[in-house]
Amino acid sequence: MSVKRRMLWIGAAALPLHNLTRVEAIKLRPDRNLVRFLMGLALVAVVYSVTGWTLVLFLLIVLAAFFIAALIKPERPVLVVETAGGSLVLVTLPSVDELRAIAGHIVHAIDHPEAEFTAYVHQLNNYNGPVFNQNGGQNTGIRL
Repeated sequence: MSVKRRMLWIGAAALPLHNLTRVEAIKLRPDRNLVRFLMGLALVAVVYSVTGWTLVLFLLIVLAAFFIAALIKPERPVLVVETAGGSLVLVTLPSVDELRAIAGHIVHAIDHPEAEFTAYVHQLNNYNGPVFNQNGGQNTGIRL
């Protein structure tokens, strides 16, 4: 990611600095939804009423594996960049402190038009591609 001539470049995405509304380094918590687990148990109960123990045992093992994986998955440090139009870009590095320093560089560049910098960040892997980019609640599917 870099700032050049009043534009924030994150891969191929260009965001005007004057259009940024939020730049924040946070730890993103994994989805640990107990209700989803309980709904899975209810589905297993329905399957049990229709079939035998073999399928139910398999479903319970799979459900438990997903639940345990969600519980042990660590938080991920991310840098959130949001625009006035509602677009959201997330990038990551191993340390929140490194991301806070980059956020400071971006904020400095907003206040100082001559400022430029370059930083190397990791792409955020998720279901929608390497970088999650959202516009008004809808995934725009930008891949960096």
